[in-house]
Amino acid sequence: MAAGTFQGGMHPYDGKELSMDRHTSVLLPKKELVFPVSQHIGAPAVPVVSVSDTVLAGQKLAQATGYVSSCVISSVSGTVKAVEPRLTAAGGKVLSVVVENDGEYRMAQGIGEPRDVSRLSKEEIRKIIQEAGIVGMGGAGFPTHVKLTPKEDTAIDYVIVNGSECEPYLTSDYRMMLEEPKRLIAGLKIVLKLFERAEGIIAVEDNKPEAIAKVKEAIGTDSRISVRQLKTKYPQGSERQLIYAVTGRKINSSMLPSDAGCIVNNVDTILSVGLAVAESTPLMRRVVTVTGSAIKEPGNFIVKTGSSYQELLEAAGGFCAPVGKIISGGPMMGQALYSLDIPVTKVSSALLVLTQEEAQQLEPGACIRCGRCVSVCPGRIVPQKLMEYAQRFDTKGFEKIDGMECCECGCCTYVCPAGRKLTQSFKQMRRQVQEERRKK
Repeated sequence: MAAGTFQGGMHPYDGKELSMDRHTSVLLPKKELVFPVSQHIGAPAVPVVSVSDTVLAGQKLAQATGYVSSCVISSVSGTVKAVEPRLTAAGGKVLSVVVENDGEYRMAQGIGEPRDVSRLSKEEIRKIIQEAGIVGMGGAGFPTHVKLTPKEDTAIDYVIVNGSECEPYLTSDYRMMLEEPKRLIAGLKIVLKLFERAEGIIAVEDNKPEAIAKVKEAIGTDSRISVRQLKTKYPQGSERQLIYAVTGRKINSSMLPSDAGCIVNNVDTILSVGLAVAESTPLMRRVVTVTGSAIKEPGNFIVKTGSSYQELLEAAGGFCAPVGKIISGGPMMGQALYSLDIPVTKVSSALLVLTQEEAQQLEPGACIRCGRCVSVCPGRIVPQKLMEYAQRFDTKGFEKIDGMECCECGCCTYVCPAGRKLTQSFKQMRRQVQEERRKK
């Protein structure tokens, strides 16, 4: 039986009113586009084009290497200007294919042609998704064809579409549920073809009644698909918390969702699956929220991958107040930026700009043992104790008290009255533990 929510969590200011009522706009890039070959979990793709090559929209720029990898597709037509390292939102430089946009958007052969899904086998569907370069677009970037290939198809009971969008300020999935509900259901039906026993569930928080109504209307009389209304609470959209809220089943860091009979994908990923399989259109676009109190005209934009964050800012009218912090993503799990000369990738969800007043932070102080971090932690771990091991760089102790169960949601940091950078420390420790495991 579904729990409808989970233990822990909190209710931060969500800021969604800034952009949620604005219809999405299409943003066409003006300048060069940058396509990093690593926009996903797994092995980087390898460039298959050279400088001076002419490319078309929908053409492959980089080929996946290995099973856990993903192709990179050009979103425009033009000329390859360079193949060189370029800055990304993560703060480092990644080998990238740079394309000079010719402004004509000529498509490669076959792109956009309708396809009879009923004639496709499971293997063909998975191959199309793989070749389309689709990854998890909720932030993780895990190649979707891998997620849709569990050990046993018949062991999957639920295909869950994550429509909770609990990260503050973000409204792109919400807008897609309002504007493209039929395409969303079509994409879900394609995924359900892979799992004969599975039930399709679209999980939406109860602060989105209009989206719930639109999606229910699009489902119609299909008894295999339903909408599950969840309580509004952060981080409701975190995979482990979502699975528990929808199904009552629990997973931990050593398990995959498929081990609990579940497949989870976010709204834009399911839409992208539908576009790829039914409309022969690989992943060439993202829906990005541009928002924050320092943005003149917040809204959502359908953006071609490779476009510049600077152009995103300009499309939203630029700054309207002194800027305190610029973030790629949301305030809880996003990445602070020091430059807007970076590209929109498959996992770009938002450009958030906070005012100086909003961005003011406490200087970190000593833990006062108040227990607030424990009360909000959805992983039911003790951040206070984890921090002690993190400060000593004690990975064995960190693992022993379940540090790997941290989902890096940021709840503990948000509520800490001492201003301690808990989540940042846990991220570093988790990466160190994972690196040590790989070496072993």
